[in-house]
Amino acid sequence: MADDLAGLTVVSVEQAVAAPYLSGRLAEAGARVIKVERPEGDFARGYDHLVHGESAYFVWLNRGKESICLDLREAGDHALMGRMLAQADVFIQNLAPGAIARLGFDQAELRTRYPRLITVAISGYGEEGPLKDLKAYDLLVQAESGLSQITGTTDSPARVGVSVCDIAAGMTAYQAVLEALIGRGVTGQGRHLSVSLFHALTDWMNVPYLQYAYGGKEPVRSGLNHPTIAPYGAYSCADGKDVLIAIQNEREWRVFCTNILGRPDLADDTRFDSNSHRVEHRAALDAVLRPICAAVPRDEMIARLEGARIAYGRVSTMEELARHPQNRYVEVDSPSGPVRLLASGALADGRVPVSGAVPALGQHTDAVRAEFTP
Repeated sequence: MADDLAGLTVVSVEQAVAAPYLSGRLAEAGARVIKVERPEGDFARGYDHLVHGESAYFVWLNRGKESICLDLREAGDHALMGRMLAQADVFIQNLAPGAIARLGFDQAELRTRYPRLITVAISGYGEEGPLKDLKAYDLLVQAESGLSQITGTTDSPARVGVSVCDIAAGMTAYQAVLEALIGRGVTGQGRHLSVSLFHALTDWMNVPYLQYAYGGKEPVRSGLNHPTIAPYGAYSCADGKDVLIAIQNEREWRVFCTNILGRPDLADDTRFDSNSHRVEHRAALDAVLRPICAAVPRDEMIARLEGARIAYGRVSTMEELARHPQNRYVEVDSPSGPVRLLASGALADGRVPVSGAVPALGQHTDAVRAEFTP
């Protein structure tokens, strides 16, 4: 994977999360990524200072890139940017709507000038429609897309705990760029890709949307309970730790009643004899389950569940995630020292993709200037 995109040059005028996610995955696959930053740097560098003084977001998303600081309003830097784009395969930007064109790098014009160039615009709401100029950040789009309405408890909506709209947009853009590269290999022509946080996330919202649009079903917030399956939710154990228990069919329900609850009679209780009845009578069901779970430590309950081959999941704290036995790691250099990160999700022939170093602000400015100076 580290060499699949070797030979490709990506120029990215990027900040925050969505575009850096895209360019970071391209870098991991072997592309040369030149990250163009303002003189003061990508503001994600300052989101926190918790990783040896570096930002957790920045370390995660910017491995293997070259950092060059440019002021695109200054004539010399503007000309340098133009020379870089003349040799680029992919040009990514996620500035405010219209900003890149006002700086003199209209992506439609660049596509005309360089037909093989793949241009990518990442925005909040897309390049058309009545909200195309609206400012957008991850939490705002979580709310606008309806995600917040189906996330949280019955009492209150909640933010998904990571920047899910940004990440969805970055993932969507990455697959679109790979498709465009395949297409260019066939036709010799690039294309323009427009990806928005809103549209990337509303694609993920299709199940609740379709349930509402065609079935009239308003999704309800269920906390750590599945809205349409029971029992499928979190239960506290004697040591205060929670375990998620998931019953998927009636055979499992009978095994669960007999082997875990010690109540085989519940399988035929008319309140609980089908999934729809269990969902309807979830409160009564939980009144039986919760005291049984609360009487034993979580590890003991997990041993019982494993013995009965009932699916479960620990509700892990960050401490438990940090020492989870299934973790895969990758170590990268950063300006402040080596950092061990959780590895990306895919193995290639059993190997974790190798990541390059996290660049210091402007670390490659002089070298890139020299390379692209006529």
